Amino acid sequence: MDKTNVMRALERAKISYTPHEYDASDGKIDGVSVANKVGLPPASVFKTLVTRAHGGAVLVFVIPVERELDLKKAARAAAVKSVEMLRQSELLPTTGYVHGGCSPVGMKKRFPTFVDASAGSLPSMTVSAGKIGAQAELAPGDLLRITGGLLADLCV
Repeated sequence: MDKTNVMRALERAKISYTPHEYDASDGKIDGVSVANKVGLPPASVFKTLVTRAHGGAVLVFVIPVERELDLKKAARAAAVKSVEMLRQSELLPTTGYVHGGCSPVGMKKRFPTFVDASAGSLPSMTVSAGKIGAQAELAPGDLLRITGGLLADLCV
């Protein structure tokens, strides 16, 4: 597997991770399909959702692939009035990542990041490694450290 910017960022930060590669040629890149392809329970595989807060700030939320972001809980966690999903056309210019390959690690800028509290009880969690077909498994504490993230109750 070719190293991604996410993998290089983790290595620079001296964070150990396990790369997972999967075949995306069937077009099934939704989180549950990815979890099945890499042989991990969906509760330990997380998706990265990028939002815009009332007022314009970009906020990042990392939640289990089988769950849904509660926008009210997300706004509460970030101490903002409201949040809405970033338009897909804004994802690449804002983060440097495409839909299906967005990682909380190594975005163009460091945005406030919130990770679902369920990650706190896991020995490891898996996030996109920055491209479709690649995932990186790491300790939740390491993800929080490299992103400056906070644990919060985020899901419906």
